Amino acid sequence: MNLTDHIEAFRWHLIRSLLVIVGFSILVFLNIEWIFTHIILAPAHSDFISYQWFDRLGKWLHTDALSMGDFRLNFQNTELAGQFMMSFTVSFVIGLILSFPYVVWEFWRFLKPALHPHEIRKSRGIVFWLSLLFLMGVLFAYYIVAPFTISFFASYEISPDFKNNIMIGNYYDMMSDLMIGMGIVFELPVLVYFLSQVGILTPALMKQYNKFAIIIILVLASVITPPDWLSIWIVALPLMLLYQLSIFISFKVLAKKKAVAET
Repeated sequence: MNLTDHIEAFRWHLIRSLLVIVGFSILVFLNIEWIFTHIILAPAHSDFISYQWFDRLGKWLHTDALSMGDFRLNFQNTELAGQFMMSFTVSFVIGLILSFPYVVWEFWRFLKPALHPHEIRKSRGIVFWLSLLFLMGVLFAYYIVAPFTISFFASYEISPDFKNNIMIGNYYDMMSDLMIGMGIVFELPVLVYFLSQVGILTPALMKQYNKFAIIIILVLASVITPPDWLSIWIVALPLMLLYQLSIFISFKVLAKKKAVAET
């Protein structure tokens, strides 16, 4: 295939991906009121399921640190077409998240013919793992990180003279940034796997920066959660385990490469 053929093939992979994204976005748009009420705005109310889990965990541990109290955020819209445009934005972003596995599969189909057989074998299951880890990151952000972040900022007060009337766009931007950001962060094991395959990363190098990674994770967790050790560790521990899993993956890749070299 010449360059023109590759561009044409890529164009059709891109078109099919966009059609699926648009399809999911339309489906979301047709149910936008329910999605806003039961999904987008759910963490803004103290009866959200995650707050109930945290409260039960706190009672089991005999601590009030995980009790978020009773709160309900008040939202406002200051633009005439604000809610209408927000419907389109939310529909597109959720449509993109839902179509992520298909988009990854399409791009894998485009890249696969250019790979050698041994490279294809090493990439087996790539679509599944990328999709699963991304979804896990999105759910972790929605059910764990976002509730802690929202409850912390909702309860933070400089003076009782200030009343919080949150811009709906500001709230949604924070939610989407957290979910997509965590979805990308959870792809770390896959990234480490391929960087270890080409020799850029090694277990020794990752262990060398282990302390720095822990400090960065703890600082990040302390910024987005209430200032108590239990809340911080609930957010930080899964991210630390993710980093340790990445070290283990790098170790397994290196061990397999050494075994192949010795045969």
